[in-house]
Amino acid sequence: MANPTTSSGFNRRNFLAASGVGATALSAGLWSYGIKAEEKEKLNVACIGTANRAAADVNGVAGENIVAICDIDSNYLDRTADRFKSARKYVDYREMLDKEGDKIDAVVVATADHNHAPATLRAIRAGKHVYCEKPLTHTVHEARVIAEAAKEHKVATQLGTQIHATDNYRRVVEIVQSGAIGEVTDVHVWVGKGWGGGDRPEKGQEPPKTLSWDLWLGPAPERPFAAGRYHPAQWRRWWDFGQGTLGDMACHYMDLPFWALKLRHPTKCEASGPPVHAETCPLGLIVKYEFPAANGMSSINFTWYDGNLVPKQVAGEAVPGSGVMFVGTEGKMFANYGSYRLFPREKFAAYQPPKQTIARSIGHHAEWIKACKDGSPTTCNFDYSGALTEAVLLGNVAYRTGQKLEWDAKTLTAKNSKMAAQYVRKEYRKGWEVA
Repeated sequence: MANPTTSSGFNRRNFLAASGVGATALSAGLWSYGIKAEEKEKLNVACIGTANRAAADVNGVAGENIVAICDIDSNYLDRTADRFKSARKYVDYREMLDKEGDKIDAVVVATADHNHAPATLRAIRAGKHVYCEKPLTHTVHEARVIAEAAKEHKVATQLGTQIHATDNYRRVVEIVQSGAIGEVTDVHVWVGKGWGGGDRPEKGQEPPKTLSWDLWLGPAPERPFAAGRYHPAQWRRWWDFGQGTLGDMACHYMDLPFWALKLRHPTKCEASGPPVHAETCPLGLIVKYEFPAANGMSSINFTWYDGNLVPKQVAGEAVPGSGVMFVGTEGKMFANYGSYRLFPREKFAAYQPPKQTIARSIGHHAEWIKACKDGSPTTCNFDYSGALTEAVLLGNVAYRTGQKLEWDAKTLTAKNSKMAAQYVRKEYRKGWEVA
């Protein structure tokens, strides 16, 4: 491949866009993975969101050129600007993406959930590679739009499900796919965390001068600021901004069975919990999915539990506060982010796992950076993680309708519920549309 500085006529940005090769090591650790001398140029990265979870994402790409940063909170923005002194500062990510143009190669999106899709879609359509925090979107429909846009524009993408890069997840996938516990017929996934509850404050307040409240709302309906109720950290409990515990944690934990069992779209979905609240998510939820047989796998009954509805025993086994249980015809397997156990214990006492077939990850952010530069695949690209996000968020659609949905993934419609449409899609404030 020609060097981008030769007489080919390609400037740096055109070379990256056309070939996917730009190239530098994220850190010393990438050199062992074959990054060539002509690929040593760093990416120019723009970061949307700079604090809390976003701060970890900034750290994940800090070995590249952080050339632009955006945050609606000037306290967070200024703190990050002190670290990356040459980075240009923005409050509105729409303005940043418009003004930066060819100055940036890639974008990291780590906002509240309701801003994921508007920011990500603008970046993709501008030809930028995108890393986005989970869940990929705020609605089922948005996930499909984003996945299709990423495919059309041929950009490198990665969802922020960092556990996917751990060795344990990879070994669990190998064990399940080896047939150690037979054909898996049931999966249980649970997280003992409860984002929900509460009512909208009767009165609002003036937002602090450091906070651009209207930009924080973005596509969401207008409402007054209320201290301690939304920003920072509390937005996940509100339907307008988050999707409760399901939205927060399911992309992490449901990712494992999705990967191991090659799942894609459920055909049925129902949910139970406390009475539906118009404003806030439930403090506990149970979602039941049915996945069809595909890719040589059996059909799967799949159950999610969260918050105060998490069981103490799953499939007859005492379990910790979060995890995944695969139930097969020849045994059971518990797993979480760091360990796994096979049941019955006596049957698997001398069990030896299969030969490693899934390579160790170079790091979740590093995978994406490498993909931006050389076109190599990522393991949580938006095709895979878009379908995962669709299934996750469908659980809240079923909960809010109170119906067992007969799901047609091709058309994104529930064949037996007209009510579901209002939760599959949503309306946007002007200037923030996703379509």
